[in-house]
Amino acid sequence: MTDSALPDTPDSPLTPELLAEAAAELVSIRDFIRFTVTCLREHDVHLGHGTSDPFAEASALVMQTLALEWSADPEILDAKLLPSERRRMLEVLRRRVNERVPLGYLLNLAYFGGLPFYVDERVLIPRSPIAELIDERFLPWLVNEPQRVLDLCTGSGCIAIAIAKTFPEAYVDGTDLSLEALSVAALNVEHHELDDRVNLIESDVFSKLPGQRYDLIVSNPPYVDAEDMADLPPEFLREPELGLASGRDGLDITRRILADAADHLNDDGVLVVEVGNSQWALEQSFPEVPFAWCEFENGGQGVFVLTAAQCREFQPLFAAALADA
Repeated sequence: MTDSALPDTPDSPLTPELLAEAAAELVSIRDFIRFTVTCLREHDVHLGHGTSDPFAEASALVMQTLALEWSADPEILDAKLLPSERRRMLEVLRRRVNERVPLGYLLNLAYFGGLPFYVDERVLIPRSPIAELIDERFLPWLVNEPQRVLDLCTGSGCIAIAIAKTFPEAYVDGTDLSLEALSVAALNVEHHELDDRVNLIESDVFSKLPGQRYDLIVSNPPYVDAEDMADLPPEFLREPELGLASGRDGLDITRRILADAADHLNDDGVLVVEVGNSQWALEQSFPEVPFAWCEFENGGQGVFVLTAAQCREFQPLFAAALADA
């Protein structure tokens, strides 16, 4: 856990008395999952870091705190817990509800594309729908297997690592402005044994990549606009603002990516960028550009694709918009 626990206040949802009662009366894994679901629902805990289902979040909290796999035999749900295990689980639940700390930070664990990643408050918790595009090998836009890939704003390194796992012949550069984020990404690269194919670079977008060209450029950059930043739930305020905020309309970083992408794509290259709720603002800013907006079976929106040819065709437009911003 990366931050010190805050003291409970008299109006904290989970009081010491309630937690003591739970520790005394709840016995099995199933009991704790049920109790956790009730707490999440009763106290309006925001879910948005990978699931919107209280049961899924409760199951993750309980099973992962106990170091158990999701696929564990259902019979284990009726196993009795040690008093120390009950206390540990209730402390995680207390911080999740009373302090609104996202589960990924409490467990230092998040999954992306079915792969485990270490996370703490130096990076955003992985949740991008780009995972589905990776699983589909970026078809139909990516015709050939990529040899060189760039993951801009890599954060925890989850996108870069998932791409390297999917394309075993590819070399992937992961860039980020934050040295703290790159430290987390380095842990994940080492854990997944990809030091030989995933290269981490401190770079403000393309600034440290002169002359470098790629078959695929992917980015989940900051894209939260000023209005949404002011209304974020407490869980999201735990994440680094550098990874979220991107100016008045959420497009400050995206405009920079669009202005320079053409100079870093090979002839058959593809640019994939997530802009989330700033999709409308992007379409209003560039009505002439035929952005291909991805559709996702597992939820998510606001991810566009442009070919290298399109990036070059509209580069003057992108450059002028950046200059005027």
